[in-house]
Amino acid sequence: MNKDKKQTATLDAPSPQPSPSEKERGQGAGKILLVGFGPGGADQMTFRARAAIEEADVVIGYTTYIKLVRDLLDGKEVIRKGMTEEIDRCIEAYDAAKQGKVVALISSGDVGVYGMAGPTYEVLFQHGWTPDSDIQVEVVTGVTALNACASLVGAPLTHDFCSISLSDLLTPWTTIRKRIDAVGAADFVIALYNPKSGRRTQQIVEAQRILLQHRDPKTPVAIVKSAYRRRQDIQMTTLDEMADKEIGMLTTVIIGNSSSYLREGLLITPRGYANKYDDLTGDAKDGEKAGRSLSMGLEGWHGCVRRWLEAGNQKPWEKIAAHFDAPVGEILEAVAGVHESEPAGGYTAVRVDTNLEKIIQDTASWGKLRAVIRSSGGAVTECLLAGEQFEMKGDWLNVVTDAFHIHVNWANVHHAYLAKRGEKSLGAHFVNEAGDMVFRLLLVKQDGVFTDESLQAFDKTWSEVS
Repeated sequence: MNKDKKQTATLDAPSPQPSPSEKERGQGAGKILLVGFGPGGADQMTFRARAAIEEADVVIGYTTYIKLVRDLLDGKEVIRKGMTEEIDRCIEAYDAAKQGKVVALISSGDVGVYGMAGPTYEVLFQHGWTPDSDIQVEVVTGVTALNACASLVGAPLTHDFCSISLSDLLTPWTTIRKRIDAVGAADFVIALYNPKSGRRTQQIVEAQRILLQHRDPKTPVAIVKSAYRRRQDIQMTTLDEMADKEIGMLTTVIIGNSSSYLREGLLITPRGYANKYDDLTGDAKDGEKAGRSLSMGLEGWHGCVRRWLEAGNQKPWEKIAAHFDAPVGEILEAVAGVHESEPAGGYTAVRVDTNLEKIIQDTASWGKLRAVIRSSGGAVTECLLAGEQFEMKGDWLNVVTDAFHIHVNWANVHHAYLAKRGEKSLGAHFVNEAGDMVFRLLLVKQDGVFTDESLQAFDKTWSEVS
């Protein structure tokens, strides 16, 4: 440790004397208070955060953080650290606590949200610390930047949301990009931390590009700088114009979901009460009950799929899945729930969870087959084969001929469905755990019809697994 980096400040005496509590504790009985003091304004600091800083003998923090709590530092040893000296702060806290001191290691916002709690515990564990050790550790929660910014722009977080830091100093950009893509597709409200700096200027542009693949360009966006601090600034914009606005390291960007809207200068994300209650009066809509799942819950949603098919929407499985923005396996699961009171337009299915190899073996009696394999990138491979050509080798299901090779990773197959689209298509559909299609095997018509032998063999498999 380079002690020259350590800066101390005593505000009321040149050499502070140990507090009575410190004298009583003696060596080896110190305490580390990991304090989140909120966005920076005194009114947003919790009572416990203020009391923790007042209790401390030593306060350690980033220089800007120290300035924000300077009114609470009289008579304390103060250690200021730079932006990239986070681990140094943790080590300083541990060293001071070993001397019997109460140490407040401070972060803005919440100390556990992109704050100092994580690295402090890592340093402590590296030094052999356990919760039963003499040094006590307390995490003092605070108002996050996300909460503070949201409170200034309306109610953007009323439904599901997430936060992503665009800083690639500690997280690979490839990981960040995957997270942006995933939450963009999942329709979360998104808060972007560390969106831009003097060196990192393209991350926010790339984030915008990825999100525009999933979101309406006019999705509302709030850009908040220095919430509850002297230079607070708020910009309301849209996703397609977001990257052109003034954004920096002191900015948090809140991007709405598909139901978020701007009204009277406020960004609102509905909780969903309008789906259940007429005109938000508290009177439930027809078919809904207060305190119960929406009719569009899991079972209700499956019923909607079946009713849509019964209404004459005769489409291939992938097009049905695209209509409902759902995995093919979820559509097949809905069809598998068909019963007399709620048919699905001639679509039927049965789910198979065990002994899937039996289906592969049975395909030898189904006649000529059309194998359809879809890659995650969108490529589709189709070929004609016979069931007896399959060979299982370890985790791989293979067909090797002079004309083509097929290799399916059988370990990716979680369950299967035998399914019929009326008389148009019959076959077996193998999906992964998420319900995405791995591959399917479809019966092939001869002169425009399925042969009696193929139908009888397929129905025999159906009856044995159902």
